[in-house]
Amino acid sequence: MVKEDTKQKIIEVGAQIIHQKGFHHTGIQEVIKAAGIPKGSFYFYFASKEDFGIEVIDYFRNKHREIVTPIVSDTSLSPVKRLERLFDWYINRFIEMDYTCGCPIGNLSQEMGDLSSAFRNKLKESFDGMVQVIVGLLQEGKETGEVPRDLDLEEAANFIVSGWHGALIRMKIVKNTEPLENHKRFILHTLLRQAD
Repeated sequence: MVKEDTKQKIIEVGAQIIHQKGFHHTGIQEVIKAAGIPKGSFYFYFASKEDFGIEVIDYFRNKHREIVTPIVSDTSLSPVKRLERLFDWYINRFIEMDYTCGCPIGNLSQEMGDLSSAFRNKLKESFDGMVQVIVGLLQEGKETGEVPRDLDLEEAANFIVSGWHGALIRMKIVKNTEPLENHKRFILHTLLRQAD
């Protein structure tokens, strides 16, 4: 296995464990064992556990981009329909996951945002990327008349992303998708004033 493949495998396996257990509850030895890498190899690829965590955030950000790009680029649907499709994709995904895990970026923000400036900066980049995806859809919606002309796009997009993460926290508690469905309804029918 070439070096980059080994490093990528450690990141992918580690990302799965971190998504389920959190950063602090994920041990380096656990990651190495799950990746099938010889003991001690971790520090050949990463200077520290924090360095590894930073790369895992990039991995999660890239995975998010892979998921959302085909949806937001589908111009056969109106901008607001693409936003709805994005919500629905994630709602279905959380049903498949039995309402567990939530958003890895949101989880890491709660866990590490106060503890590490390196994490905080990287997580902010990820959240900003999520917001800009929504800004793009809302901008298109304004141009097509689907989104209210007086809507502040940055403010609305920040609200949508923040509200979604709050809904994910409630989803994990109530073990159903109602918080996510409620969020989607409010965004589509109240904030964006779409008819049923």
